[in-house]
Amino acid sequence: MAFTAFILDISIPGGGPLAAGAVFFVVFAVVAYVAFRLLKKTVKMAFRMAIVAAILLVAVAGSLSFWWFNSGSTPKGKPPASRSK
Repeated sequence: MAFTAFILDISIPGGGPLAAGAVFFVVFAVVAYVAFRLLKKTVKMAFRMAIVAAILLVAVAGSLSFWWFNSGSTPKGKPPASRSK
């Protein structure tokens, strides 16, 4: 739990969504690798590659959506008070 909190507490602008997208991509990349290895004996290579490509496409789309929708601009603070005489 502390490691996840550390990953999501990156101080670069848009770091939280970027880290969430990276974690999302890594999880789906591992799923694609496992699917590739499990289908080794039962399915031809072209079909295996198509399944892996589809899983990686979902991973890329999901990680980009995490980054895109969560890295909006930060709200601006109050403008400095102006002195008028």
